[in-house]
Amino acid sequence: MSRLLLVALTLLLNGVTGRSYAQAQPEEVCYNPNAIKDTTKKSIKSMAIGVVGTDSITIAYHSPGVRKRVIWGGLVPLDEVWVTGAHNATAITFHKPLLIGGITIAPGKYAIFTIPGQDKWIFILNKNWNQHLASEYDQKDDLVRLEVKPVPHEHTERLQYLVEPVKGNDGQIVFLWEKLKWVVPFSSK
Repeated sequence: MSRLLLVALTLLLNGVTGRSYAQAQPEEVCYNPNAIKDTTKKSIKSMAIGVVGTDSITIAYHSPGVRKRVIWGGLVPLDEVWVTGAHNATAITFHKPLLIGGITIAPGKYAIFTIPGQDKWIFILNKNWNQHLASEYDQKDDLVRLEVKPVPHEHTERLQYLVEPVKGNDGQIVFLWEKLKWVVPFSSK
C-alpha cells in the first residue's frame, strides 16, 4: 500500500512540476574556475574556502572571464565601486571575529566591494551581502575600507579568490584576474 502511495505521489509531483526529481539538481559551484576547460561565456558560480587558525572562511562569487576584453578601464570602470565579481555581491562568511585593517569584524556574512584604481584599489567590506551588482551599494553600510596595492601577475583568465593561511591565526584574501593580483591580510580571533 505505501509503495502504491509513493508511486502515485511521484507521478502527481512530476505532472505538477513537469520534471522528475532525478533531473532536479542544484546549480554547480566551481572551486577553481581556472582549472576547468572554459566552455561558457557566462560568469561561473564559484567559491573559495580556506581554514585559518580554527575558522573556516568562505567567499562566494561569480567568476567572469577576460575573453580578450579590456578589463581595467573597460569592462570594469576605474574609480567606481565594483561588485568585484559578477551578478550578486561577492559574499564572505566567517564564524569567528576577523581583524581586517585594524578593525574587528563580528562573525557573519558580508559583501566584498572594491574601487579599482590605476595604482591603488580600495577594498570594502560592507554589511549588506544580499545585493545585486553595485546598484544597491550604500557607503553607510561599509565596515572596512582598506587601500590595497595591485601587483602584476601572470594572466588569470577567470576572476578567482583564494583564502590562504599565512601563520597561526593570520591569513589573506587573494584576488586574481587578468594580469593583476592584490592581497588583504587578516587575523582570525
